[in-house]
Amino acid sequence: MERQKEYVLRTVEERGIRLVRLWFTDVLGLLKSFAITPAELEVALEEGLGFDGSAIDGFSRAHEADMLAKPDPTTFQILPWRSGDAGVARMFCDIVTPDGAPFDGDPRHVLRRNLQRAQELGFSFYVGPEVEYFYFRDAGPEPEVLDRGGYFDLTPLDVAQEYRRSTIVSLEQLGIPVEFSHHEVSPSQHELDLRHTDALTMADNVVTTRLAVKEVAMEAGIYATFMPKPLEKYDGSGMHLHLSLFQGDANTFHEEGGEYGLSKVAHGFIAGLLTHAREITAVTNQWVNSYKRLVDGFDAPIYQTWARNDQTALVRIPIPKKGKADSTRIEYRSPDPACNPYLAFSMILAAGLAGIENNYPLPPEMGADVLRMSESEREASGVHRLPQNLSDALHAMERSELAHKALGEHVFEWFLRNKKREWARYESHVSRYELEEYLPVL
Repeated sequence: MERQKEYVLRTVEERGIRLVRLWFTDVLGLLKSFAITPAELEVALEEGLGFDGSAIDGFSRAHEADMLAKPDPTTFQILPWRSGDAGVARMFCDIVTPDGAPFDGDPRHVLRRNLQRAQELGFSFYVGPEVEYFYFRDAGPEPEVLDRGGYFDLTPLDVAQEYRRSTIVSLEQLGIPVEFSHHEVSPSQHELDLRHTDALTMADNVVTTRLAVKEVAMEAGIYATFMPKPLEKYDGSGMHLHLSLFQGDANTFHEEGGEYGLSKVAHGFIAGLLTHAREITAVTNQWVNSYKRLVDGFDAPIYQTWARNDQTALVRIPIPKKGKADSTRIEYRSPDPACNPYLAFSMILAAGLAGIENNYPLPPEMGADVLRMSESEREASGVHRLPQNLSDALHAMERSELAHKALGEHVFEWFLRNKKREWARYESHVSRYELEEYLPVL
């Protein structure tokens, strides 16, 4: 760590950095930032910088407001956008109390704590997300698409390919490799697939990617959104997560000769995800709008099933690359790109580890057939539906010992209170649908 600090100080001096932005997120995953000059950098790296935690959603009450943001020097990067503001860098911060203890309300700390739990069991957790989003003309309430392209289109319809290219260049300059990108199914919808890495780095990368996409769009005079379901008649945006556990250099999800090439560890992890899916959905899909995506007919999972290479399943088993055991992985398909990645990864990991530790049995594989079953047939087969709205998801989370333990008391209680208020506001809202449907006839 000391070597990393020295590297940061030397780079700031040699590259003429004029401002260093210190980043962290609130409990909902919204990015917060304040800037310091190079003169303050050495003190910030050693001691952290104080701020009023009571001003940040989900952090602290007024009588215990003092917090310190301690920059993580391993996250230092020079920001590539806004060439007129050359000489600006960023670092993610860990939030600590004045006595130096990790702050329980810091989402980054929540993930660190869950990763430590995995490490105690001998595992390292790796994540590779597919991040979907939309480009619109502006942020107005009537979304105006830029194209009518479809999946993998490379035609004049895909006018945003240059925006994607610029975003990829920016991300690579920030040390975030993009494996590939393409136009998605819906008009003006796009996808960036980030190369898998350890979960903490990936959570930082997802937060950075969301900002980079928006910055490039803003420079182009358009608007980018990670809203899960902005267009009523088209597929929404998901963030499918490719997951694996390693022990050293060995992928513990792979077993030569095992059924589907999967190990007992992988079976347990999948079973844990399926068993606890309802309990963790409020975090992986944390907005009222998230549940407009998780409906039948729009290529999003709605039942707690797993299958090989089936897009309708909650957990999909992609075909690994030939001769590459390390590419064995599972894909969790319900999360959306507007979640808090630190909390979402924490809940997913906790569910998977519970399946491993408690030897949960893996239920039978079940693909698209589940959609053709009657409700009674699904119930007889032990197939349950994901929560149908935020209220259902919060109810499942509130009763979950796993969620409480994974998030910790502070984040668990605050998240539930905040989201219940959001649901109450939504329930009292009179929508355009209701006005158009009922006002002329009732």
